[in-house]
Amino acid sequence: MLTVTQIAKKFGVSRTTILYYEREELLTPAYRSENGYRWYSQKEIKRLQAIISYRSYELTISSIKTLLNRNGETQTQILKDHFNELEREIQNLRAQQKAVVVLLQEPTLLEENIVNKKRWVEIMIAAGFTEMDMVRWHQKFEELEPNEHQKFLESLGISGDEITKIRAL
Repeated sequence: MLTVTQIAKKFGVSRTTILYYEREELLTPAYRSENGYRWYSQKEIKRLQAIISYRSYELTISSIKTLLNRNGETQTQILKDHFNELEREIQNLRAQQKAVVVLLQEPTLLEENIVNKKRWVEIMIAAGFTEMDMVRWHQKFEELEPNEHQKFLESLGISGDEITKIRAL
């Protein structure tokens, strides 16, 4: 049997993550000692292994809960739904690639301020972006290249206040 700290270390997750899974009713200790220590048996260790595996596929906590507590068609349907969601994300990424290709083919568009905010939004919509896709695009740009994101937004002629709002997304 392992404690919270031991099981967390074994799986390379934080103690907080284990406790979160308990709050979400994904993982319950096999035993709780008088001093409050949680103890996990082999059964719970295998369940945690499944949880971590499903999380690596970016399944939601509610989907994982359903997968772990049910079998059969429900499990198959959840995995199919997740597959379809991944396919939608792939299509969105392909649309983003197309938008970037447009800029790569005409780099002077940005340099000469021919592309302003309005035109950029039109390009993104033409490439198949939804409003939420555009938000995610900015979030990823900010995460990966914050300085370049700032320069890009400035090149579109966006005000400082609006740039601050966009970068805070």
